[in-house]
Amino acid sequence: MRNNLSRWIYWVVGLVILAIYPQVVGIYYTNVFVGFAIFGLYAVTLNLLLGYMGVLSFGHAMFFGAGAYSTALALTHIQGFPLLPALLVGGLAGAMLALILCPLLVRVSGTAFAMLTLAFGQLIFVIALKYREVTGGEDGVGGYPIPSFNIPGVVSIDMTDQINFYYFAVTVIIVCLWLLWFYTKTPFGSLVVGVRDNAMRIDYLGFKLPQTKAVNLIVSGCFAGIAGAIYALFQNLVSTLGVLDIGTSFAPILMAYIGGLGSFFGPIVGSAILHLLEDVTFRITEQIELVNGLVFILVVLFAPMGIVGLLRQAKAKWFHKEKVS
Repeated sequence: MRNNLSRWIYWVVGLVILAIYPQVVGIYYTNVFVGFAIFGLYAVTLNLLLGYMGVLSFGHAMFFGAGAYSTALALTHIQGFPLLPALLVGGLAGAMLALILCPLLVRVSGTAFAMLTLAFGQLIFVIALKYREVTGGEDGVGGYPIPSFNIPGVVSIDMTDQINFYYFAVTVIIVCLWLLWFYTKTPFGSLVVGVRDNAMRIDYLGFKLPQTKAVNLIVSGCFAGIAGAIYALFQNLVSTLGVLDIGTSFAPILMAYIGGLGSFFGPIVGSAILHLLEDVTFRITEQIELVNGLVFILVVLFAPMGIVGLLRQAKAKWFHKEKVS
């Protein structure tokens, strides 16, 4: 009972902090937070593959980019395209791309999966770069209208206002994270973890491995596409180098490892740490990749379970000392 009450108190305090955050920190750090939240969701979708299913994707940006480009192109070419359907288009694009690639990806694992996703990711990057008439090439697609949040006859909220967009983006991301958390707690989520731990045993129990992998990949691609759609609305610019570059695929891997693969919220913590480091580092040097690499090495050496894992160990030791005393 006390644990449940404490949990509710934490959630209420967290929501209050999110509500007053823009008024306290101002526009700049509000935008920094939105960027962190978008990539936090994106990193969680990568963790569905890496942390839960045990396969490493080196091309996860293709789902993120598919969502971003689909939303940007829909807003560019369809006059009056609504806000929520724009997000759904992004999620659908990510899910469809995952569905198309499933017949190949579900048949492999380990290094083969990593290399195959890298190959597909780079292929899509090159295609997007070459088809300038559609994607804008290196220049990308930008300047498209950002629709307002409308409930006919009730409310119309301007999403070009950065504070309004903060509340919208954070709300959507929290809903997405809750859905993904619920997904991992279902029997199917446990089955996905079983595929990671002992795929042969899952197969012997009568569960179909290819279909299980395919569903998890599609869920991951769908929500990565939604993250890309939010990014497109936030930046009002989508380019190949911004959303399909290999660095965009490596970013969530770093976030997941730094935050902790063994935790649902680990990648979110990793996203917060890397965005904070990026903000501080850019005031001193532009070598952000070097700093990220050093942080990654330190985490691997001294906190192999990630920051969340380190905190859990510290918490366990603390409670053990209290019981002993």
